[in-house]
Amino acid sequence: MADIQTDTKAEREKRLVALSSVIAAIFLTSFKLTIGLLTRSLGILSEAAHSGLDLVAAGVTLFAVRASDRPADADHPYGHGKVENFSALIETLLLFITCGWIIYEATQRLFFQTIEVKVSYWSFIVMGLSIAIDLTRSRALMKAAKKHGSQALEADALHFSTDVWSSAVVIAGLIAVSIGELIKSSNPGLASWFFRSDAIAALGVSGIVIYVSVNMGSRSIRTLMDSAPIGINAAVERVVTSIPGVIAVDRIRSRQSGPSVFVDMTLAVSRTASLEEAHSIASAAESAVQKLLPRTDVMVHIDPVARDSNSLVEKVHCAAAREGINVHGLHMHDVRGSLSLELHAEVPENLSVRQAHERVNVLEKAIALEVPELTEIVAHIEPVGDHEILTSAVQAGSGEIQRAVELLPEEISGLKECHKITILRSKQDVSLSFHCIVDPEMPINDAHDLTSQTEAKLREHFPGLGRVVIHVEPPE
Repeated sequence: MADIQTDTKAEREKRLVALSSVIAAIFLTSFKLTIGLLTRSLGILSEAAHSGLDLVAAGVTLFAVRASDRPADADHPYGHGKVENFSALIETLLLFITCGWIIYEATQRLFFQTIEVKVSYWSFIVMGLSIAIDLTRSRALMKAAKKHGSQALEADALHFSTDVWSSAVVIAGLIAVSIGELIKSSNPGLASWFFRSDAIAALGVSGIVIYVSVNMGSRSIRTLMDSAPIGINAAVERVVTSIPGVIAVDRIRSRQSGPSVFVDMTLAVSRTASLEEAHSIASAAESAVQKLLPRTDVMVHIDPVARDSNSLVEKVHCAAAREGINVHGLHMHDVRGSLSLELHAEVPENLSVRQAHERVNVLEKAIALEVPELTEIVAHIEPVGDHEILTSAVQAGSGEIQRAVELLPEEISGLKECHKITILRSKQDVSLSFHCIVDPEMPINDAHDLTSQTEAKLREHFPGLGRVVIHVEPPE
């Protein structure tokens, strides 16, 4: 519900700022056109035409932000965001048309026609007011564009920001014309060039608009052609490769649709990883990309690869995983160049000996294909025993066992302290678990041997003892 409310609020903000741009463009176009006709200033008229195109562009933007907010459907599975990119391209084309007209009129006034420009305080009022409105609208539009990732609003913001500079150029042209009026009686030749400053200012406006339009248009075309957003793939690869379990990023594809970015990637992970581990890695990659790019739809494909092509243990685990059998306790023996393998294979406890033997035979054949250098495979078959996960038990008070565990550090070298002793009695037997503190730098293989020695010592004292679980840990 919170996401729906957030989306509705964002849509409302985008529509309101786009509507305010339409209203501002209507006012500026009307005001500039009126003053331009009265003063016969091509600079102001060019600005009126520019604002008129901005009005059309603002209308297109308003339509685009309304259309792009529609949710994805069967015909548009990636949503309607491209409407915004298409809108930005239309605005670019409209600006090019405007610039063509301004350049033509300026050329006529510079070389073929002489048109007197009447400069009044209204000329400066309209351009000064235009700068104030354009600054306000540009900042509001750009803020909304960055907040919601809207290219259409960004294009509108660029329009208003270029209007600020172009209006400043027009004011400079009007000032030059005013100077020409002051010196025309004393220096007519120099004054004639000042009178042409209005047309030159119009050309300056066109140059600014063309430059911005080319940049904006190229971005729109890149997005419509599904070009990867600049820098996105490299940034995504950097954050994803740092995720534990990701061996490599084989492929990244990204495309933008309006404010949304769609990212598809293929990640190489160890082929010995379980389904749960692979899913966790994919989820971590998706979260990392969405943290980097908030409005992103991420699709992750996992490609299992061999981490070490020479690892015999990895090959055995991969073969077992394909057959759906869990194996442990692997031991390789090299006898004069002949490799033999011993392992424990877990099968469902409800199978008969014949059924279990058939399953393990299939496993052995799969391992032989994976590791052809093996000359012998011996599998110890054991039940998974999932039914033992939950058994009824009660706390048992056995002071003799408790004391024996507490005295273990005195009998076995390497044990420093035994604590958290739990003794449980069930219908079948008595089980025991406890924690042992050992040297934190002890290799885990040595720690395992130590627990095996400890368990054997306990069973010497208590032959009927059932399950024994020993947890080793470093000192706090």
